[in-house]
Amino acid sequence: MEMDAQKRERGMEMDRILCDELLEEVLRRIPLRPSVSADVSLVSKRWLRLYRSSISCLHLRLSPDNCAPTSLSSFLSHFPRLVLLFATIVGGDDVSNFPDQILLSIASSCPKLRALRLKSEPVSLFPLISLSTSCPHLTSLHIAQARPFSFHWLVFLHSLQMLTIVFTPVPGEVDQVDALQRNFNAALKLETLVLDGIQRCDFGFASLWRSCKNLKTLRLYRCDGIGDDTSASSFVDCFNGLQEVELKWCGSIVNDILMRLVENCTSLNTLLIYHVGLKTMALAMSSKLEELSLINCKVEPGLLVTLGQRFRNLRELDLSFNEMLVDEEFISMLASCNCLRGLNVRGCEGLANASVVSMFKSCKQLESVDILNCPGIGAEAVELLVLNCPQLRLIWVEESKLSDVSRSWSSKNFVLVLNV
Repeated sequence: MEMDAQKRERGMEMDRILCDELLEEVLRRIPLRPSVSADVSLVSKRWLRLYRSSISCLHLRLSPDNCAPTSLSSFLSHFPRLVLLFATIVGGDDVSNFPDQILLSIASSCPKLRALRLKSEPVSLFPLISLSTSCPHLTSLHIAQARPFSFHWLVFLHSLQMLTIVFTPVPGEVDQVDALQRNFNAALKLETLVLDGIQRCDFGFASLWRSCKNLKTLRLYRCDGIGDDTSASSFVDCFNGLQEVELKWCGSIVNDILMRLVENCTSLNTLLIYHVGLKTMALAMSSKLEELSLINCKVEPGLLVTLGQRFRNLRELDLSFNEMLVDEEFISMLASCNCLRGLNVRGCEGLANASVVSMFKSCKQLESVDILNCPGIGAEAVELLVLNCPQLRLIWVEESKLSDVSRSWSSKNFVLVLNV
């Protein structure tokens, strides 16, 4: 109590001296912590008002049991400079319409919003339309969307550059959106598009693909399709200028997408693939590729060697958690990868000391190496790697595999050693 009284007394003294502008500047420099708002409120209502008006970013955890949408609107109205909002909706007694109500409250209360991440159950079409018309300055949006799908609300988000949508599976049949809502023509400014959970027969994607002509990054997670037949035929319309593609848990469609990229995309420089089998059609990808990730993939015998010969400009290579990868094929691949700066083979249990020797013999520019959870690689090989990689600045390896020489050399040459 005495401490609170002292804080209140000091605050009241500053309250008399400082004008609003100076006090706002002081409050803006206070670290954003949950306890700060309570401390500031002890001083005066003026302090609390100015503190809230100085905040540009909020993290909220909402529940139907502790937050009414009308209360949220009132609360958000105290933050006129809010541009970044990250909200997580957790379970309660009734969550059926709660995400929609929350999104409507956000749309009506935060006209200056530039980035919104709403982690929740899917939201429906109407609050998305409200958001797109009420928050025209949004540049980044992360939501979950309910079926049936329609993307025409994106037309009003003229500043949107990054969009992430999670499509939650819905049991049984759902009615599809009529053709007028499904189809639209627009020139969206989207540069990064992340879609999670597209199903093979989902309608509504044709217009989205056609309207994304400025895409630089496309990430598909847990997708077993790219939409219905009309959507699939429009998919390549977003390939012009595409530089990075990431496919994660999309096993059934990976090879089809790779074939389309081979035939229609000439600007790709980064390809990341997770948890699939990879066929040799990947060889036809542009030889300009600089980053390749094949994580936990079942790669055909001999394919890695051919990939190394094909992609001689690789700067980053991630082959982590490929348990079947062995020394012979890995060494043969590295022989052609002379430009590598980053190499990750974490969890590759088939690799031994010979592979580490090939790293510093073939890849003179290596700056970072991850060899965690590779039981076949011992302390002697790690020491050779540290001593013979002059550009090395970062290495992930078990503490038990570091000799005294490795520790001393790493410390002397500013090499950061991590074991997590």
